[in-house]
Amino acid sequence: MQGLAGAREIADTTLTIPHPYLDGMAETWIATHEDAWKQQDRATFAITSLEEGVVGAIGLHLRLAHQRAEMGYWVGLPFWNRGYATEAARAIIAFGFEALGLNRIHASHLARNPASGRVMMKAGMRFEGTLRQHVLKWGRAEDLSEYAILRSDRAV
Repeated sequence: MQGLAGAREIADTTLTIPHPYLDGMAETWIATHEDAWKQQDRATFAITSLEEGVVGAIGLHLRLAHQRAEMGYWVGLPFWNRGYATEAARAIIAFGFEALGLNRIHASHLARNPASGRVMMKAGMRFEGTLRQHVLKWGRAEDLSEYAILRSDRAV
């Protein structure tokens, strides 16, 4: 996990993965998953391949009182452009609607990372707009592109 998440390119395109990714950070992060699930705060899963094992991670930050969640994911650099993120996004969207009873799942990406937007669109999400200079990444104001899918969109 540390080897994959620790690449500078991963940290550069996400908001929550630090760089450098120090020893013990992966174990500490993984140790939060069970309690986060029990508290109905987050559902986090490994993205895996039969041939290559763990290739990344995907999760839903839950807001069950509002029947919504925010999806986030990352895929290790050696596995980019191989469809893993799209397959995982489709699976977790299905999980959110079918198992958790969600009405809305949204996600965002740094505007300078359009590949992530393509994943979201392939997973059935719709572009909803750009939040201008919404976050700071390494001291620089960044635009976020926002996508979402509703339960009713899946029936279309």
